[in-house]
Amino acid sequence: MTKIKPVVFQLQKLQLRLAGVAVFPEISIQLTAGELLVVMGPSGCGKSSLLAAIAGSSGDEFELSGNIVLRNQQLNGLSMERRGVAIQYQDDLLFPHLDVAGNLLFALPRGVSQERMHKVGQALESAGLAGFEKRDVATLSGGQRARVSLLRSLLARPKLLLLDEPFSRLDQALRQDFRQFVFAQIAAMNIPAILVSHDRQDCPNDQFYALSEAQMQILKRD
Repeated sequence: MTKIKPVVFQLQKLQLRLAGVAVFPEISIQLTAGELLVVMGPSGCGKSSLLAAIAGSSGDEFELSGNIVLRNQQLNGLSMERRGVAIQYQDDLLFPHLDVAGNLLFALPRGVSQERMHKVGQALESAGLAGFEKRDVATLSGGQRARVSLLRSLLARPKLLLLDEPFSRLDQALRQDFRQFVFAQIAAMNIPAILVSHDRQDCPNDQFYALSEAQMQILKRD
């Protein structure tokens, strides 16, 4: 008998408005632990605005209605740092004045230095970057920078991962490798994730969610 996974993340009739105009249609979804939701749609349909609303980074000029619930806690009104949500952008946003280890340590809480460095080493090894602790981030390839950036997000132990077209700046070969790495990390951490994209190859199964100005619906990949 298949065990049904409990829902850990919900959007309940969520909508964002600017000057009274809806940025994206009213959205209701449910995700279980380790589940990835891929959201696709044309530019300007509100994909990135949806992620910003969930992360809590929408500006004060926006009006939010509906509920955002993560592990039975309503996130509405909470500051970004209190939500337990990590967001990965197209750009890696690594700190150029810090080496690889310094960038990763930034995500870890204060504690025993040896233990923190051990966690950094483990993370790098999981990404095929063992021994990269002292590397200058300027010397990393695009794919390596992307992995370090994602590791930094994951080391903060988020309860939900948001991905804003994280593969779009990589070439085709790097994109496939990094895509599989991301999907594996989501499964290993057993956290829900939402990925917005223009590329149907970013869907790990045969379905995705299409966001338009009028609605959000599930579609099958051609």
